[in-house]
Amino acid sequence: MVFEMNDRKKIGLGLTGFGIFFSFLGIIFLFDKGLLAMGNILFLSGVMLTIGFKSTMLFFMKPQNYKGTISFGVGFFLVLIGWPIIGMILEAYGFIVLFSGFWPTLVVFLQRIPIFGWIFQQPFVTSFLDRYRGRRVPV
Repeated sequence: MVFEMNDRKKIGLGLTGFGIFFSFLGIIFLFDKGLLAMGNILFLSGVMLTIGFKSTMLFFMKPQNYKGTISFGVGFFLVLIGWPIIGMILEAYGFIVLFSGFWPTLVVFLQRIPIFGWIFQQPFVTSFLDRYRGRRVPV
């Protein structure tokens, strides 16, 4: 399957990037609830534009993703009503649970970037990653 990059997906990736950037700024500025809320909204709208509304709903509504979806949603709500620290803790937990299946793909992508690739191809890093993936590595 080829990943076609049309204008909608380009806008979605841009919104996702801005969402991550605003969330980062919100954390840097001591959990500023305005920046965090804007980052959350931009991130979610970017994901919806990138993979589509139906695919986004199917992803969040999978039975194995319920725990991550609920914690991410409650954290999102807490940030919106003004409790940014507790909300971001719940969101971070939900994000890790939801996207835990994508970490191996991210590692393969990072291994192909020139500077990061060298770091991720070092023996101590690859042995740690192999243990994380569940492969047996002789000690």
